[in-house]
Amino acid sequence: MDKKRILAAVDHTLLNVDATWEQVKTLCDEAVRYQVATVCLPPAYAAEAVDYLEGKLPVCVVVGFPNGYSTRAAKVFEAREAIDNGAAEIDMVINVGFLKSGRYDAVLREIRAVKDLCNEHILKVIVECCLLTEQEKIKMCELVTESGADYIKTSTGFSKGGATRDDVALLARHVGAGVKIKAAGGIRTLQDAREYLKLGASRLGASSLVELVKKEEAASS
Repeated sequence: MDKKRILAAVDHTLLNVDATWEQVKTLCDEAVRYQVATVCLPPAYAAEAVDYLEGKLPVCVVVGFPNGYSTRAAKVFEAREAIDNGAAEIDMVINVGFLKSGRYDAVLREIRAVKDLCNEHILKVIVECCLLTEQEKIKMCELVTESGADYIKTSTGFSKGGATRDDVALLARHVGAGVKIKAAGGIRTLQDAREYLKLGASRLGASSLVELVKKEEAASS
């Protein structure tokens, strides 16, 4: 699997709390140069990034990030504002506490409410695998499939751990037809990326893969 194929699956990501507009612009420039899938950004930079990119690449915006315990109405509002600001994709964090309390209907209603708002825009549902048991991960595969969301996403990258190969393989076995997988958090090498894609991921949330390719290019020039 060549670098171009890997980069085409990457959501080039900057979600640090201290991210500046200058850093966001650099991220956008890199994203266009290397033809990644999207740039993934905090809501506050969505409109500026959409204007800056001028249609060259889609913008993905996080919702309920990173803890997921804001209300359903708040997540719907965030998603609506992001789409109104030009975002093409939404990455929403579930309420992990609801899941662990067995409040499956509440989790499902929340995802459906955001998906209904997103309509044709892509919705990725972040389930934070590092906090879940195997059965809870399987349950989230069922709920995401039932909700009509487009992707199940392993992690925010801001909790106890990021994507693992075992988690991606598990999700691939249990998601329904039409639901894709995004592996995110801790993907630091091109070999990691290749393995996740082979295991069934269609999208990769990463902040370092473009930098790795840049360094390889510099070393070979």
